[in-house]
Amino acid sequence: MDNSQAISAMAALAQPTRLDTFKLLVNREPEGVPAGELARLIDVPQNTMSAHLAILARAGLIVGERQSRSIIYRADLEGFRGVIAFLLKDCCGGRADLCQPLIDELVPPCP
Repeated sequence: MDNSQAISAMAALAQPTRLDTFKLLVNREPEGVPAGELARLIDVPQNTMSAHLAILARAGLIVGERQSRSIIYRADLEGFRGVIAFLLKDCCGGRADLCQPLIDELVPPCP
């Protein structure tokens, strides 16, 4: 990961529809959501959703997989993990103890 990739990912998430879409896809892991259903759930036209999905995909935050006549979108958690790791790489000047509260908050409370 480099500055350009991190900026692209953060810019993709810096728009309300794309942020809502990414959060919804994270919530629906690992099943994913068909493109048409995403548009319905987020309440945007399908062509608008397609543009947003393309931006998120180029940023490495989501992936689409064709299943029959639908494309199922999923959050690319490895891509997102890469962004977070890039941002935290030199956390607190190498003093991990200062960043531990932040790192603890990043661990999801999943069973």
